[in-house]
Amino acid sequence: MAIEITSQSLAGAQPEETTAYKESLPRALSGFPATDKSVSRSRFWHPNSRWTRRNFSSRATELSGGTAIIVSIPKSGRTWLRAFICAYFCKRFGFEFTLRPERYCQSGIPRLIFSHDLFEHRTKGDLWDRLRGKYLVPRRELSRATIILLARDPRDCFVSLYLQITRRDPHAPSELRQKTVSEMLRDERFGVLAIVNTMNAWIDEFSRRDNFTLIRYEALRASPAEHFRDLLAMLGESAPDMAMFDEALEFSRFENMQKLEAAGAFDSKILHPGDVRDPESFKVRRGKVGGYREYLCVEDQQYAANALAELDPRFGYSF
Repeated sequence: MAIEITSQSLAGAQPEETTAYKESLPRALSGFPATDKSVSRSRFWHPNSRWTRRNFSSRATELSGGTAIIVSIPKSGRTWLRAFICAYFCKRFGFEFTLRPERYCQSGIPRLIFSHDLFEHRTKGDLWDRLRGKYLVPRRELSRATIILLARDPRDCFVSLYLQITRRDPHAPSELRQKTVSEMLRDERFGVLAIVNTMNAWIDEFSRRDNFTLIRYEALRASPAEHFRDLLAMLGESAPDMAMFDEALEFSRFENMQKLEAAGAFDSKILHPGDVRDPESFKVRRGKVGGYREYLCVEDQQYAANALAELDPRFGYSF
């Protein structure tokens, strides 16, 4: 099975307990490359043992009741993943494509919760939003549903997020939109270290759970058919219709998604460019692995590499 990184296979490099979660210890390592590298926590990492996962806002309902919860840093490729899943199930049951297929109330179409969770908790909203846990997936939901952590190289995530803030999002604060890429790279909330720390917090929290799977964006890009088949199996579609599968795979191809986004063919503001004349303002932008090198100078690349050195080795990224 291509998606092999589960809570059981992450056990080989368990860090010391740094969060409030005291889950049972994972079983023995299987299927994950061994590493001698210890899990470091730099001076930038500030775990809070009193932090708890509670959502007292009305938004908790939107983040509940899913078959699976897909958590990611922004710009980790979830729109691509979501488009494929939605395209497949819409074709499977004969419905028009939508990014919200659950609206059809069709038995067999899984309800998926997509969330940036802790990253939005730390970067979005005001103090009252954070006190209510507005952007957090409720703890009870993490115990009930399948958890999928979609990971991407934090350097690529950062560059795409920077371009979204500065080129795509008209509602972003002006002080952020005016920052250079070097300044944003070092930003306390949106910089590469903030991304690394959030990813570390997630894997610390989720890796002890039997219902957890880690998927790397880079693996999806390298072998989409193989990994998307495994993803469908996780959602209960163990024997997909291959003709429909191939159609959904073609539909969700980057080039096709860009054309559809430019034409305004989607039923959601999620997939609309900031400026159709500016390719960098598209939601489906490039999806290139290692593309950060084209945007960061040598000094910034070194800073980003130093940040990546703080990433939990269980993610499998080198620096």
